[in-house]
Amino acid sequence: MAWRDGKASISRLLLFMASIILGIAAVVSIQLFSENLKDNIKNQSKGLMGADFIIDSKQLPSKKVQAIIDSLGANASEVNFVSMAAFPKNEGTKLVKVRALEGEFPFYGDLETAPASAAATYQKLGGALVDATLLLQYNLKPGDSIKLGKLTFPIIGALKSIPGTTAISSSVAPTVLIPFRFINETELLQQGSRKEYQYFFVAPPTMDIELLAKKLGPVLDTENADIDTHTSTSARLGRSYDNVGRFLNLSAFIALLLGCIGIASSVHIYIKEKLKNVAVLKCLGATRKQTFLIYLLQIVGIGLIGGILGSAIGVGLQYAFPYILKGFLPFDIQIAITATPILMGVTLGVLMSVLFALLPLLGTWYVSPLEVLRGTDDHLVKPRKARLFTLAAIILFIFLFSFWLLKDAVNGLLFTVGILITFAIMAGVSSLFMKAIKKYFPSNWGFTTRQSLLNLYRPNNQTMVLILSIGLGTFLISTLYFTKDILLAKTSVENRTKDPNIILMDVQNTQKEAVINTIIPKGLEIIDNIPIVTMRMQRIKERLVNDIRQDSTSEINSWILNHEFRTTYRSELIASEEIIAGTWVQQMQPGEPILISIADNIAKDAGLNIGDVVVFNIQGVLMETNVGSIRKVNWANLQLNFSIVFPAGVLENAPQFNVLTTYVPNDASSADLQRDLVQKFPTISILDLRQIFTIVEDVLNKIAWIINFMAFFSILTGIIVLIGSVRNSKYQRIKESVLLRTLGAKSSQILQITALEYVYLGMLGSLVGILLSLISSQLIATLVFKEPFIPSVVPFLVFLPGITLLVLLIGLSNIRSVLKSAPLEVLRKEG
Repeated sequence: MAWRDGKASISRLLLFMASIILGIAAVVSIQLFSENLKDNIKNQSKGLMGADFIIDSKQLPSKKVQAIIDSLGANASEVNFVSMAAFPKNEGTKLVKVRALEGEFPFYGDLETAPASAAATYQKLGGALVDATLLLQYNLKPGDSIKLGKLTFPIIGALKSIPGTTAISSSVAPTVLIPFRFINETELLQQGSRKEYQYFFVAPPTMDIELLAKKLGPVLDTENADIDTHTSTSARLGRSYDNVGRFLNLSAFIALLLGCIGIASSVHIYIKEKLKNVAVLKCLGATRKQTFLIYLLQIVGIGLIGGILGSAIGVGLQYAFPYILKGFLPFDIQIAITATPILMGVTLGVLMSVLFALLPLLGTWYVSPLEVLRGTDDHLVKPRKARLFTLAAIILFIFLFSFWLLKDAVNGLLFTVGILITFAIMAGVSSLFMKAIKKYFPSNWGFTTRQSLLNLYRPNNQTMVLILSIGLGTFLISTLYFTKDILLAKTSVENRTKDPNIILMDVQNTQKEAVINTIIPKGLEIIDNIPIVTMRMQRIKERLVNDIRQDSTSEINSWILNHEFRTTYRSELIASEEIIAGTWVQQMQPGEPILISIADNIAKDAGLNIGDVVVFNIQGVLMETNVGSIRKVNWANLQLNFSIVFPAGVLENAPQFNVLTTYVPNDASSADLQRDLVQKFPTISILDLRQIFTIVEDVLNKIAWIINFMAFFSILTGIIVLIGSVRNSKYQRIKESVLLRTLGAKSSQILQITALEYVYLGMLGSLVGILLSLISSQLIATLVFKEPFIPSVVPFLVFLPGITLLVLLIGLSNIRSVLKSAPLEVLRKEG
């Protein structure tokens, strides 16, 4: 019976099915891709690192660390740092990451170069391998030269890839490989230079590297060094991509929920029209269970076929993700099909179809045989307990599924509450809209405009469902658009003349005056001249840092114990700082304790309060200080911020270097300044914030593209839900339109009535979605990014009319048969 009845309504059941296919496709494709990503990270973990394990240190290894390195027999080593590179061919300059290598690194994975032979010959020939994109940007080729510090190297080849790097990280500071033996001649490693020494190892087959890391880790920590294994590195990488996967899964889940709304609304109309059939079956002796199961089997069939089709589309779709995420991944992904996500997709299709169709399906259970005679559903019993139980099951499912996606109960609960609030607001708006029309009905309007308003609250109206589907889709895409604007505004450096956009780092005291005298004649202003002194914590309160490291019960964050702090001294607060405890000390008075100011994150992670003692090791000299004040620091501000600030009169004679900042009005001035500085002071590193933020903007655009790609599923699902909802109300509307034509209404009047009705729905749904997105974006800007939110007009100018037009076109397609045919012909066909 389910099969026979379903065949008669096949076109409508296909629309139910389409509501869920895209959501299942999105979930399955992302799940499959996530599994493939984890498998690839696991399988290529050695290739990602290029070795079995690495020992690294931010300074030359101590005797103890060197002894460990020697005992293990390092197979290769490097020192890497950021520096300026100059290109004599065209006088170009660029901030690059220099990796000075010794040995045949990498041992796993490939060093891809053009020509291919360059990877094997650059060490012997004493040349450089330069990032391939950088060569294209500066119109360079193998045979040209690159100047690093005091040395000029021939470019042996273009570096296409090296284990552990991504396209995005390379665009910030492109990689340049040189032989380790030339590093001293470049004279780039100066006082205050940020550098990292790395030693690469190939483990014997019998070695347990995780056990080795567990044994050596605490020893190396005390010497300010670290050990990383290929398995721990791949685990960290996997966790970082897990966050991306969770976000994409949530986007897919929203698409799935939209599909379920479509199913619930479509089944609601479908079952309402079948109630007379159910009553007839009961007159003929069918039981409640039989009539209920007839339509339940149809819904299970819809979910099963939808799950299978959605899973099949998802399998094909996952092949697109490696291209979408190419810039973010340090390796190529090999795609393999696994059964788990496909089974999950099919199961989800059935489960969610049944769950969301259960509320309208319950109506069949309580249909009386008398409904055949009554011909209305006014006396239909609505079981309160069963409905509440079904609603509770739906909410529980949403929570459990979001908890599974996010791996966090609190976030899963927040997501579920957020979904419920959004649904409730949109449902409330549509309900209020219908009540307002009833109460303040414009009786003096013309016939067509009055009739179009009446349609919004007639029996079997779809006002609430359509507003939900239109509004949620618009809400999602508008929120994503506004969030992208917030992120881009946060990184914009254009037209901010008070903020520096050129930062000169590692300026030695002996160079400072000469550097200033190079900048000033160009008509530029020195905005900041900041002295920096490097130091480590020796003692916190009464305990030595080395003792705290050995204490497994200590609540002090480990980064505090191992970090080399870059501190400064000054007498004034800056715009990005605010004292939240204690008193700011401008100048140290002779004979009094040294009162420092620390950032609130340091106070929290080190467990420090006002008056606590901290002893610093300043390059071998111990200095006792007291916490005088705690500051709240806005790290997002385009300002050089510091965790620890000393008062004036303390560190002036300590070994130090400087950071200078200036503002250049355009790219030509920036290039001219950088060219002169690199020629005169090759050891200085220059950060051009214009270039950095251009790269950041490009990254954000890529992220926005990925987000919009996922939002596409939600929007497309919303459109299908819309089509399904509109098409399923077609049969009710056709009868109304035919009656109007029989009573003498013209085709143009029916067309106007229908058009106005869908314009109202489209405008209301999309407007509510955009307004809700404004609220959510304001919350995101205030609570997450702590930035002012200036809304864009694009959603109002593009999304609002665009979605309204789409709704209008779908609605008008419904009444074509009414307008083209005679009333009697239409009634016969529909009958």
